[in-house]
Amino acid sequence: MLQNTQEITYIHRTVPFRSNIVRGKMKVVYFLVTILALASSFASAYDPSPLQDFCVGINDPKDGVFVNGKFCKDPALVKAEDFFKHVEPGKTSNPLGSKVTPVTVEQLFGLNTLGISLARIDFAPKGLNPPHTHPRATEILIVLEGTLYVGFVTSNNANGGNRLFTKVLNKGDVFVFPISLIHFQLNVGSGNAVAIAGLSSQNPGVITIANALFKASPPISQEVLTKALQVDKSIIDNLLKKSWYDNN
Repeated sequence: MLQNTQEITYIHRTVPFRSNIVRGKMKVVYFLVTILALASSFASAYDPSPLQDFCVGINDPKDGVFVNGKFCKDPALVKAEDFFKHVEPGKTSNPLGSKVTPVTVEQLFGLNTLGISLARIDFAPKGLNPPHTHPRATEILIVLEGTLYVGFVTSNNANGGNRLFTKVLNKGDVFVFPISLIHFQLNVGSGNAVAIAGLSSQNPGVITIANALFKASPPISQEVLTKALQVDKSIIDNLLKKSWYDNN
Protein backbone atom coordinates (compact mmCIF):
# COMPACT_ATOMS: atom_id res chain seq x y z
CA MET A 1 0.00 0.00 0.00
CA LEU A 2 2.80 2.40 0.82
CA GLN A 3 4.54 1.75 -2.51
CA ASN A 4 1.34 2.45 -4.50
CA THR A 5 0.74 5.64 -2.54
CA GLN A 6 4.26 6.85 -3.34
CA GLU A 7 3.80 6.10 -7.05
CA ILE A 8 0.52 8.01 -7.13
CA THR A 9 2.13 10.98 -5.38
CA TYR A 10 5.08 10.92 -7.84
CA ILE A 11 2.80 10.85 -10.90
CA HIS A 12 0.63 13.62 -9.46
CA ARG A 13 3.66 15.90 -9.07
CA THR A 14 5.31 15.03 -12.39
CA VAL A 15 2.38 15.61 -14.78
CA PRO A 16 1.86 19.33 -13.87
CA PHE A 17 5.62 19.88 -14.10
CA ARG A 18 5.73 18.53 -17.69
CA SER A 19 2.63 20.52 -18.59
CA ASN A 20 4.32 23.73 -17.40
CA ILE A 21 7.32 22.99 -19.64
CA VAL A 22 5.08 22.53 -22.69
CA ARG A 23 3.23 25.78 -21.95
CA GLY A 24 6.54 27.60 -21.54
CA LYS A 25 7.80 26.36 -24.91
CA MET A 26 4.57 27.40 -26.63
CA LYS A 27 4.87 30.91 -25.18
CA VAL A 28 8.38 31.20 -26.64
CA VAL A 29 7.12 30.09 -30.06
CA TYR A 30 4.24 32.60 -29.99
CA PHE A 31 6.67 35.34 -28.94
CA LEU A 32 9.04 34.58 -31.85
CA VAL A 33 6.17 34.50 -34.37
CA THR A 34 4.94 37.87 -33.08
CA ILE A 35 8.42 39.42 -33.40
CA LEU A 36 8.80 38.14 -36.99
CA ALA A 37 5.36 39.46 -37.94
CA LEU A 38 6.15 42.89 -36.49
CA ALA A 39 9.53 42.98 -38.25
CA SER A 40 7.85 42.14 -41.57
CA SER A 41 5.22 44.82 -40.97
CA PHE A 42 7.81 47.48 -40.18
CA ALA A 43 9.85 46.56 -43.26
CA SER A 44 6.89 46.99 -45.60
CA ALA A 45 5.68 50.12 -43.84
CA TYR A 46 8.96 52.02 -43.99
CA ASP A 47 10.41 50.95 -47.38
CA PRO A 48 8.16 52.32 -50.15
CA SER A 49 8.88 51.11 -53.67
CA PRO A 50 10.81 53.54 -55.86
CA LEU A 51 8.77 55.48 -58.42
CA GLN A 52 11.77 56.51 -60.51
CA ASP A 53 15.24 55.14 -61.31
CA PHE A 54 16.82 56.76 -58.26
CA CYS A 55 16.17 59.47 -55.65
CA VAL A 56 19.48 60.60 -54.11
CA GLY A 57 19.18 62.04 -50.61
CA ILE A 58 20.34 65.57 -49.70
CA ASN A 59 20.92 67.38 -46.40
CA ASP A 60 19.62 70.81 -47.41
CA PRO A 61 15.89 70.78 -48.38
CA LYS A 62 16.24 74.02 -50.38
CA ASP A 63 18.25 72.08 -52.97
CA GLY A 64 15.56 69.41 -53.28
CA VAL A 65 13.94 69.13 -56.69
CA PHE A 66 12.38 65.66 -56.82
CA VAL A 67 10.37 63.48 -54.47
CA ASN A 68 9.59 59.76 -54.80
CA GLY A 69 6.71 60.51 -57.17
CA LYS A 70 5.32 64.01 -57.75
CA PHE A 71 4.30 66.86 -55.49
CA CYS A 72 0.58 66.89 -54.75
CA LYS A 73 -1.78 69.59 -56.01
CA ASP A 74 -3.95 71.43 -53.48
CA PRO A 75 -7.16 69.30 -53.34
CA ALA A 76 -9.23 72.49 -53.52
CA LEU A 77 -7.74 73.21 -56.96
CA VAL A 78 -8.22 69.73 -58.44
CA LYS A 79 -10.50 69.50 -61.52
CA ALA A 80 -12.04 66.63 -63.47
CA GLU A 81 -9.52 67.35 -66.26
CA ASP A 82 -6.73 66.23 -63.92
CA PHE A 83 -8.08 62.67 -64.27
CA PHE A 84 -8.85 62.72 -68.00
CA LYS A 85 -6.86 62.13 -71.19
CA HIS A 86 -7.77 61.23 -74.77
CA VAL A 87 -5.45 58.79 -76.56
CA GLU A 88 -5.09 58.86 -80.35
CA PRO A 89 -3.89 55.87 -82.43
CA GLY A 90 -0.10 55.80 -82.74
CA LYS A 91 1.73 56.30 -86.03
CA THR A 92 3.43 53.07 -87.06
CA SER A 93 5.40 54.30 -90.11
CA ASN A 94 8.81 53.76 -88.50
CA PRO A 95 11.56 51.08 -88.63
CA LEU A 96 9.84 48.94 -85.97
CA GLY A 97 6.33 49.25 -87.38
CA SER A 98 4.89 49.95 -83.93
CA LYS A 99 4.08 52.85 -81.65
CA VAL A 100 3.60 52.83 -77.88
CA THR A 101 1.48 55.67 -76.48
CA PRO A 102 1.98 55.72 -72.70
CA VAL A 103 -0.44 57.15 -70.17
CA THR A 104 1.67 57.38 -67.02
CA VAL A 105 1.83 60.07 -64.35
CA GLU A 106 3.94 62.09 -66.81
CA GLN A 107 0.95 62.38 -69.16
CA LEU A 108 -1.90 62.21 -66.62
CA PHE A 109 -1.13 63.86 -63.28
CA GLY A 110 -4.23 62.34 -61.67
CA LEU A 111 -2.37 59.01 -61.57
CA ASN A 112 0.02 60.31 -58.92
CA THR A 113 0.14 57.91 -55.90
CA LEU A 114 -2.44 55.55 -57.47
CA GLY A 115 0.05 52.88 -58.57
CA ILE A 116 -1.36 52.26 -62.07
CA SER A 117 -0.85 53.39 -65.67
CA LEU A 118 -1.49 52.07 -69.16
CA ALA A 119 -0.23 52.18 -72.73
CA ARG A 120 -1.85 51.85 -76.13
CA ILE A 121 0.29 49.86 -78.59
CA ASP A 122 -0.37 50.14 -82.34
CA PHE A 123 1.21 47.70 -84.82
CA ALA A 124 1.54 47.80 -88.59
CA PRO A 125 1.62 44.39 -90.30
CA LYS A 126 4.75 42.57 -89.03
CA GLY A 127 5.31 45.42 -86.56
CA LEU A 128 7.34 44.70 -83.43
CA ASN A 129 7.39 46.07 -79.92
CA PRO A 130 11.01 44.99 -79.33
CA PRO A 131 12.38 43.15 -76.28
CA HIS A 132 12.19 45.47 -73.27
CA THR A 133 11.52 45.52 -69.55
CA HIS A 134 9.51 47.62 -67.11
CA PRO A 135 11.72 47.87 -64.00
CA ARG A 136 8.87 48.97 -61.73
CA ALA A 137 5.77 47.20 -63.06
CA THR A 138 3.99 44.02 -64.03
CA GLU A 139 2.14 44.37 -67.35
CA ILE A 140 -1.21 42.86 -68.33
CA LEU A 141 -2.05 43.14 -72.03
CA ILE A 142 -5.32 42.69 -73.93
CA VAL A 143 -5.54 42.52 -77.73
CA LEU A 144 -8.24 44.78 -79.20
CA GLU A 145 -7.53 44.02 -82.84
CA GLY A 146 -5.29 41.66 -84.84
CA THR A 147 -3.03 38.76 -83.88
CA LEU A 148 0.12 39.07 -81.75
CA TYR A 149 2.93 36.67 -80.94
CA VAL A 150 4.05 37.61 -77.41
CA GLY A 151 6.49 36.27 -74.88
CA PHE A 152 8.75 36.85 -71.91
CA VAL A 153 12.05 35.39 -70.68
CA THR A 154 12.69 34.40 -67.07
CA SER A 155 15.64 35.50 -64.97
CA ASN A 156 18.73 33.25 -64.93
CA ASN A 157 17.97 29.71 -63.75
CA ALA A 158 20.22 27.69 -61.45
CA ASN A 159 21.65 25.89 -64.48
CA GLY A 160 22.45 29.20 -66.17
CA GLY A 161 19.62 29.07 -68.70
CA ASN A 162 16.56 31.27 -69.21
CA ARG A 163 13.08 29.94 -69.91
CA LEU A 164 10.94 31.47 -72.68
CA PHE A 165 7.13 31.64 -72.39
CA THR A 166 5.25 32.52 -75.60
CA LYS A 167 1.66 32.64 -76.83
CA VAL A 168 -0.22 33.72 -79.96
CA LEU A 169 -2.97 36.15 -78.94
CA ASN A 170 -6.11 37.05 -80.86
CA LYS A 171 -8.77 39.70 -80.26
CA GLY A 172 -9.95 39.55 -76.64
CA ASP A 173 -7.02 37.48 -75.39
CA VAL A 174 -5.10 38.59 -72.28
CA PHE A 175 -1.49 37.89 -71.30
CA VAL A 176 0.61 38.87 -68.25
CA PHE A 177 4.28 39.88 -68.27
CA PRO A 178 5.80 39.64 -64.75
CA ILE A 179 7.61 42.66 -63.33
CA SER A 180 11.09 43.45 -64.71
CA LEU A 181 11.26 40.45 -67.08
CA ILE A 182 12.26 40.95 -70.73
CA HIS A 183 9.23 40.68 -73.03
CA PHE A 184 8.06 41.52 -76.57
CA GLN A 185 5.04 41.62 -78.91
CA LEU A 186 5.10 40.91 -82.66
CA ASN A 187 2.20 41.38 -85.08
CA VAL A 188 1.91 38.08 -86.96
CA GLY A 189 -1.43 38.89 -88.60
CA SER A 190 -2.03 40.19 -92.10
CA GLY A 191 -3.48 43.53 -90.94
CA ASN A 192 -2.94 46.13 -88.26
CA ALA A 193 -3.07 45.23 -84.58
CA VAL A 194 -3.94 47.19 -81.43
CA ALA A 195 -3.39 46.29 -77.78
CA ILE A 196 -3.85 47.97 -74.41
CA ALA A 197 -1.35 47.31 -71.62
CA GLY A 198 -2.13 47.94 -67.97
CA LEU A 199 0.89 48.51 -65.70
CA SER A 200 1.17 48.26 -61.92
CA SER A 201 3.03 51.55 -61.41
CA GLN A 202 2.30 55.21 -62.08
CA ASN A 203 5.80 55.36 -63.63
CA PRO A 204 6.74 51.83 -64.79
CA GLY A 205 9.81 52.85 -66.78
CA VAL A 206 10.98 51.21 -70.01
CA ILE A 207 14.37 49.69 -70.85
CA THR A 208 14.55 48.69 -74.52
CA ILE A 209 17.34 46.11 -74.57
CA ALA A 210 19.00 46.94 -77.92
CA ASN A 211 18.80 50.69 -77.30
CA ALA A 212 20.26 50.34 -73.80
CA LEU A 213 23.22 48.33 -75.10
CA PHE A 214 24.03 50.23 -78.29
CA LYS A 215 22.59 53.72 -77.78
CA ALA A 216 23.68 54.51 -74.21
CA SER A 217 25.21 57.94 -73.59
CA PRO A 218 28.13 57.83 -73.09
CA PRO A 219 28.43 54.53 -74.99
CA ILE A 220 29.24 51.24 -73.28
CA SER A 221 32.84 50.17 -73.87
CA GLN A 222 33.29 48.13 -77.05
CA GLU A 223 35.48 45.74 -75.08
CA VAL A 224 32.62 45.11 -72.65
CA LEU A 225 30.08 44.51 -75.44
CA THR A 226 32.44 42.30 -77.49
CA LYS A 227 33.21 40.05 -74.54
CA ALA A 228 29.64 39.99 -73.18
CA LEU A 229 28.05 39.11 -76.52
CA GLN A 230 31.00 36.92 -77.59
CA VAL A 231 31.17 38.29 -81.12
CA ASP A 232 33.82 39.93 -83.26
CA LYS A 233 34.62 43.58 -82.60
CA SER A 234 33.59 44.50 -86.17
CA ILE A 235 30.02 43.38 -85.41
CA ILE A 236 29.91 45.62 -82.32
CA ASP A 237 31.30 48.52 -84.38
CA ASN A 238 28.48 48.06 -86.89
CA LEU A 239 25.79 47.83 -84.20
CA LEU A 240 27.02 50.99 -82.48
CA LYS A 241 26.76 52.93 -85.75
CA LYS A 242 23.10 52.03 -86.29
CA SER A 243 20.24 54.39 -85.48
CA TRP A 244 18.24 52.60 -82.82
CA TYR A 245 14.63 53.71 -83.02
CA ASP A 246 12.62 54.33 -79.85
CA ASN A 247 8.93 53.49 -80.37
CA ASN A 248 7.82 54.92 -77.01
